[in-house]
Amino acid sequence: MGGCSAPNCSNSTSIGKQLFRFPKDPVRKKKWVLNCRRDFEPTPHSRLCQDHFEQSQFEEIARSPAGGKKLKPNAIPTLFNVGDPPYAAITTPYILLPLKPEPEKELNFGDHGYARRTPLPGLEEEDTDRTAEEQQPCTQCQVLKKQLEQEMQHTARLQKEAEEMKKRLYRLDRIEKGLQNFLFEDQIRALSLTKRSRRAVWSPETIMKARKIRCAVGTKGYEYLRELGYPLPSYRTLCNRLETKIMVTTDMSCEELAELGLGLMATCDSPTEVVGDNDEEDLIGVLS
Repeated sequence: MGGCSAPNCSNSTSIGKQLFRFPKDPVRKKKWVLNCRRDFEPTPHSRLCQDHFEQSQFEEIARSPAGGKKLKPNAIPTLFNVGDPPYAAITTPYILLPLKPEPEKELNFGDHGYARRTPLPGLEEEDTDRTAEEQQPCTQCQVLKKQLEQEMQHTARLQKEAEEMKKRLYRLDRIEKGLQNFLFEDQIRALSLTKRSRRAVWSPETIMKARKIRCAVGTKGYEYLRELGYPLPSYRTLCNRLETKIMVTTDMSCEELAELGLGLMATCDSPTEVVGDNDEEDLIGVLS
């Protein structure tokens, strides 16, 4: 248990005495030390017991959380066994001001923590100037604070856009997997190109698949699918890429030839191709 720091005093909490720590205010702390008649620097553990304070230095009604007495905001100890103290107790009226909220890490109960310090006579101007300097806003701090707020808002927007992009990529991935169920890779790649693009390169699997589709739906149906955007090669490319090319003169339609299973294609009245549609496709067919 801690004891009293006053000379010729051995009181402590073990015998029921209430101890008070030295105030944080340097002016008041200096008066406490001078009244003690000790040449020392109080530590956070230094205390003075209740016997060194006059009864007028205690609050009449207020009590501490532990049930003990509370010192007044400007209480000064004057009762010591070393003669009259150089500083008398302050008995002038004082005004209790409301406490301002402070950060938790700065809470300190060393100055009794229950009332604001009322400045001593002669120190009002110094405290007023100091308060004015502390309250004066810093221009650079305001600029940095504004920049920080803008950066935080920009970061929040980027995070929102990133989340939207993730959702969109997930949907596109699902769509691509669905297309792979009935389209080849070159057909899926052709969907990203412009309509009737010259850059379309068709695989042999797609050519054979397109041949079956044309025989199944006919010339008009095949062209209708291409007009809708279904990724299929043109009729000329289809003819050039077929391995077996036999010219057959017959009145039978493509559907009838397909039913025979001979692998023959009749000369059909296909629509005129758009200029620039099949130049590269024709070159590919010749090279294959």
